[in-house]
Amino acid sequence: MKALLPKEFADRLEPHLTSDRYPDLEKAWVDSTGKIEGDPTDAEVYFNWFYLKPPTLHKVLDVAPKIRWHQTPSAGVNHILTPKYLERDIILTNGAGNSAIPISEFVLTYILYHAKKIDTLLELRQQRGWKRGFELQLGEIYRKTILIIGAGKIGQAIAQRAKAFGLKVIGSRSNPQPLENFDLIVGKDEWRSLLPEVDYVVIATPLTPETTKLFDEAAINALRPEAFVINIARGAIVDEDALIKALKEEKIAGAALDTFTVEPLPQESPLWTLPNVFITPHTSASSPRAIDRIVNLFLDNLQRYRTGQPLRNVVDKSTGY
Repeated sequence: MKALLPKEFADRLEPHLTSDRYPDLEKAWVDSTGKIEGDPTDAEVYFNWFYLKPPTLHKVLDVAPKIRWHQTPSAGVNHILTPKYLERDIILTNGAGNSAIPISEFVLTYILYHAKKIDTLLELRQQRGWKRGFELQLGEIYRKTILIIGAGKIGQAIAQRAKAFGLKVIGSRSNPQPLENFDLIVGKDEWRSLLPEVDYVVIATPLTPETTKLFDEAAINALRPEAFVINIARGAIVDEDALIKALKEEKIAGAALDTFTVEPLPQESPLWTLPNVFITPHTSASSPRAIDRIVNLFLDNLQRYRTGQPLRNVVDKSTGY
């Protein structure tokens, strides 16, 4: 059996993929640009590095015609499920859940940063200013309402942390069954009627044809002026133009955006200059421990693949998650 493995993970994988543990395993390596070391022709296993782009993926598919199982570290797979990819009979497993901890921590950081006006406090420090709390009108998040659109593994991790801070937690998912740490779970479009009463909206659903611009102008306009929008999923799920308009006109309190319709975010985007927007460069999942988890997932799935057991995190290509 041959595996095509990410060069960037070599130092983490090599200690585990020894000949005594895997006597039948041959290895080839591929970097993030698609440059390959070794012969990938007979590879049936493919494990890619983060930030896989369709041209790189297609390059790999062209030189590795025998791939049967593909492990990706990311939870979202919209960039992988291209028409060319779907022509191949490949089992795709994703990294769902591996970054749930750092992403959920990031969401709570955004919420607290906004509520406690950390940007204002940092400006005061730079100015050597001194204002007391009653002058600054700092907020609190206790008993505020958070709506999490997409109550998957990441959404559930966000709910757990939000609940610890005393927020009322509402989630939406295609299968609206009760979940721990949620006060209410609603179905696909039922969340829209709740928008006028929520304080925080978190976009945490996968990007699929069905969810493209799911959070549209009507949804944004339904929010109360105090509402704060957080997107840690994919930029295309939100109508970015409508969001920019609402932020410019201060129809909502603000937004924290880790992902955008076009990435890197173009220098000319008005989002850069809006004072009520926090921008991070698609980095909420960043954590060395998250990388450890995806490596461990791959190693577990590799053993399952070799022994004919069901793989973890198999993607349903018809739904995109």
